[in-house]
Amino acid sequence: MGKRIVFTGGSGKAGRHVVPYLLDQGHKVLNVDRAVLDHPGVHTLLTDVTNAGEVFNALSCHFGYDGYEEEGGPKAVDAVVHFAAVPRILMHPDNKTFAENTVSTYNILESAAKLGIKKVIIASSETTYGVCFAEGDKDYKEFPLTEDYDTDPMDSYGLSKVVNEKTARAFAMRFGIDVYALRIGNVISPEDYAAFPGYLADPPVRKRNAWSYIDARDLGQIVDLCVKKDGLGFQVFNAVNDTITATIPTREFLAKYAPNTPITRDIEGFEAPLSNRKIREVLGFKEAHDWRKYVKV
Repeated sequence: MGKRIVFTGGSGKAGRHVVPYLLDQGHKVLNVDRAVLDHPGVHTLLTDVTNAGEVFNALSCHFGYDGYEEEGGPKAVDAVVHFAAVPRILMHPDNKTFAENTVSTYNILESAAKLGIKKVIIASSETTYGVCFAEGDKDYKEFPLTEDYDTDPMDSYGLSKVVNEKTARAFAMRFGIDVYALRIGNVISPEDYAAFPGYLADPPVRKRNAWSYIDARDLGQIVDLCVKKDGLGFQVFNAVNDTITATIPTREFLAKYAPNTPITRDIEGFEAPLSNRKIREVLGFKEAHDWRKYVKV
């Protein structure tokens, strides 16, 4: 049976692929954003998620005009998916990036918890691993990158995501709800595969993304799996596809392009350095969009 989902940031690069996937799974979605998502069956509520009052109202209102056809007020929300954020550094001054991302996540979690919503999924990031927006050429501490990694970003964006994970854990413990934080890799839309030949020809350019990615449509599957999987409390999941963006096996590739980083377990074949083992084993994720389907090697 489909769920009633409030999705913040559905008009963004990831959201405009994830929301349609959720609709296809039978869910009903309200988009909460500063811009309208032009997609059939989705109402957008223009909302500033840094404003706690607006967030509380957005999480407790009708999903569209059809809500007024029934008596009894707005129906209960089953899950909140929080993707709305300043999406990277250098869009705003650093302090604004940090403030908007942390305050909006706090507002979402507090409103959801106090309204009795039992499931919140938040967008964390690969930047928590400390290399993506690092100053200079920084090495990862180990491969593969797993959810147990000692996250150490030095930038305002990555730092905001680490804080958001801690905030999520606090609310999950305090209210006994499920809060899943997705460390989302480099989001790839279908049109982005045109750039992959350049990535393959110049491997160092992908170091900041750990030579890993997430197809936006497969991200939809991950969110859907999170919505359907109850009872895990607070969890962090790497949200990435299965394989490295390289033409040689991963261990051979890392020996050449990341020789100073130790490998802490067996890495088989073309396994992505940013590991998705946990979402495969815990959530049952099965990728549908291997980059090799769209790029000639």
